[in-house]
Amino acid sequence: MTRAKDAVGAYGERVAVRYLLNGGMALLDRNWRCAAGEIDIVVQEGDALVFCEVKTRRSKRFGHPAEAVTPAKARRIRALAAQWLAGRGLGPAQIRFDVVSVWPQPAGPAAVEHVRGAF
Repeated sequence: MTRAKDAVGAYGERVAVRYLLNGGMALLDRNWRCAAGEIDIVVQEGDALVFCEVKTRRSKRFGHPAEAVTPAKARRIRALAAQWLAGRGLGPAQIRFDVVSVWPQPAGPAAVEHVRGAF
């Protein structure tokens, strides 16, 4: 990944965390990594644990950011969530998988779209 792309992704994740926290969620983890991959954000909303995938795009030229979460990517995130839960000794709970799409704007705040229960 290029530095510019890394910077855009990091910006999108910062915007997504702020958006989720402003929405009343509690941050549990961010950029959790293991050998199998990474979970962008883990938050708690009420009794639900929410695993969030963040997709940031500078334009819609390549489609909606959420479209980048393919069925294979969703399966990988579900498997990573199981590892995250096991690592904390947590069993089944209310679990949700969300996608947060972020579009930086030329001026002003980024546009954010939050799809709850995306997969």
